[in-house]
Amino acid sequence: MQALSRIHSNLRNDIFLRDVSQDTYTIFSTVYAWWIRLLGLRDAALALAVTFKVCFFLAAWAMARAFFDGRTSFLAVASLIVLTGAYGAYGVFHFAEDWLTARSLGEALVITACALHFRGFRLAGLLVASTALFVHPLMALPGLLLLLCLQAPPLVSTLVLGTGVLATLAVSLYSILSPASAHFLSIIDTEWLQVVRERSQFLFLQLWSVSDWQLNARAFLSLTLSWVALGQPRVRNLCISCMLVGAAGLMIALIGGSIGPVAILVQAQCWRWVWLGVFVSIALLLPTSLRIWEDRRCGIFCATLLCSAWIIPPAYGSWCLACSLAVWLARHRVNSPFALVLRCVGFAVAALTAGWLFQSTFATAASGESLNRLASGAVVATVLAAWSLSVRVEAQRSWTVWSVCAGVFLTIAVVALPRALHDAGMDGTAAEIDEFADWRSAIPPDSNVFVVSVKNAPTFAWFTLQRPSYLTVDQSSGVVFSRATALEVRRRSQVLLPLIDPDWTLLSNMKTKNIGSGGTSSSISRPVTRDRLYSLCGDPQLNFVVARENVGFSPDRHTSPGPWRDWNLYDCRRVRAPLTAP
Repeated sequence: MQALSRIHSNLRNDIFLRDVSQDTYTIFSTVYAWWIRLLGLRDAALALAVTFKVCFFLAAWAMARAFFDGRTSFLAVASLIVLTGAYGAYGVFHFAEDWLTARSLGEALVITACALHFRGFRLAGLLVASTALFVHPLMALPGLLLLLCLQAPPLVSTLVLGTGVLATLAVSLYSILSPASAHFLSIIDTEWLQVVRERSQFLFLQLWSVSDWQLNARAFLSLTLSWVALGQPRVRNLCISCMLVGAAGLMIALIGGSIGPVAILVQAQCWRWVWLGVFVSIALLLPTSLRIWEDRRCGIFCATLLCSAWIIPPAYGSWCLACSLAVWLARHRVNSPFALVLRCVGFAVAALTAGWLFQSTFATAASGESLNRLASGAVVATVLAAWSLSVRVEAQRSWTVWSVCAGVFLTIAVVALPRALHDAGMDGTAAEIDEFADWRSAIPPDSNVFVVSVKNAPTFAWFTLQRPSYLTVDQSSGVVFSRATALEVRRRSQVLLPLIDPDWTLLSNMKTKNIGSGGTSSSISRPVTRDRLYSLCGDPQLNFVVARENVGFSPDRHTSPGPWRDWNLYDCRRVRAPLTAP
């Protein structure tokens, strides 16, 4: 939508963009708009999403090859593909997402910068990381800080980052003790803060749950174990640098969200700095496990717990890691009888983890829900089978066997590709745009459209009708960047109360369990009636309403076959006419 606003200027009037928004801080929308003009919306989205994911994993491979051999690097990248790199809170964010945002390009650039650094091109790495700041500064800044930490002794990095944390504390205290007119640091006032906390509760660390903290602690524990187990100085420096950057980000975010809170510190979302620690900990997961496995006293036990920690839920995974780390540090005191017990326990944990993984996969498939990477036992099995096969083929050193195996995997990929890239959505396609040409001609370009109770309401308004959407939960995602947007979101939700309860109040909805899959609000709407339509159209900011019900006022009915058949377009000028008639 941000990119389309470069093509259709009327979309800049949408509440999502008309004030300060995330789009203010990135050049990605301009680049994306160029590709949309060239390929079309849906093809551009698919092409760029696949391209950036390929670049991300190729950069990860190049980075891994700077430390390990080819087989171990394969395992490192396979781990990054299979495991969900979640960070932060409430299950909102993970790296290498399966959809296109500015984060997709920003993450690929950051990992490319790290790969260049470890390949000996340090200046080029700094330049690439600096370029990423213009794409997604929130994701790129920790990458730049990481590269700087890697080039300095750990003690110096600790002192510099610690100074930054203390400076953040000083700035926050100054902002609340000084008059607002005396400095440029604005405070999020009570009205604004209420909306931000309700919509984006993950921004405030004091609102994180215990499981959220365990999720992020898992990366720190895993990095610590890798730092202890792997002897390479560069790997150990990478681990400690990731932990320093992540810890500094969490402390800055905690201070910024608790004192004041200062708007710019909350908007900076420094808790995101943890993402690089999660990336590195997953990349080092199997190399660390292979190194630990070699120890005859407790290797099997520690390696099994380490791998299981990234497969089972984080609440249990963090405890597995803590146990694995403690035993590994005390491995020299493990005697032969106890080593046998640990070996048996390790195999038992592996069996239980495998059973949970496949049970979770089949349960998810049976429920009809989409498989995510964490629960996909089939994907894990495929990676393990491919690695095992590569070991056997390499041992034979036969080009014939290599060619046959490569041909089999290529054939499978070609057969699976059309299904993998299949998109059932219609919003923004040329066919759907033509189908609704009559509605678009009836709606002035700058008019706000409210689509009642449809999951794809914003995309239908933006991509098919090419008009601003009145209000959806998606459009409220940027309330932290603009006080005006936050208050307008709250006002418009009050206008919609006759039809639907506020769906952007995610924090309150979580407390009442009114949350659907994926952490989105699942507020139940009420049917459209004449009185409710009167009430909605009383807001001059609302110009058109799309609803299934026909309650009069001569709506434009859609008669073409399909999911939108018999839906109605109401012009609020007609609805308001009886109210203004003498």
